[in-house]
Amino acid sequence: MLELRGHIIDFFTNPVLLCAIFSWILAQVLKLFTSPKYRHGMSLLRFVVGSGGMPSSHSAAVCATAFSCGICYGFDTPSFAISAVLAVVVMRDAAGIRREAGKQAEVINQVTQELGRKNKKFNFEETLKELLGHTPLQVTMGGILGFIMALICQLWLFPMIL
Repeated sequence: MLELRGHIIDFFTNPVLLCAIFSWILAQVLKLFTSPKYRHGMSLLRFVVGSGGMPSSHSAAVCATAFSCGICYGFDTPSFAISAVLAVVVMRDAAGIRREAGKQAEVINQVTQELGRKNKKFNFEETLKELLGHTPLQVTMGGILGFIMALICQLWLFPMIL
């Protein structure tokens, strides 16, 4: 039991994980000030945990993870290499595939709305989520945020409290 307690404490005091979580939270909070979609009737909770918008919280979290690994364990370690490759994949996906899927969802929603107006028997109540991905600028800003958060967390904040 004592061993499990130690693992739980390690999990919640892991500086790399904490930095990634803080970066994600900060990115989501910043979206309240940079994204107009919250102002159009979306609930705060749904907005804060949703995807899309400026900056990319996914990019912030994976960049914070990669740079935290580099700062904590060295930029020549397997943990940095793995997290850096993961960051590139996630950021490429956010600005590429997920963004294109969001554009397709927007077109499908327009088509189903038009069909519903023309044919009352056609009843498609579900609307597809359109804001899935990010623009390259949103991904870049998320990456920069993650880098800055890694510096703040690992070089200033965590040495004081952990």
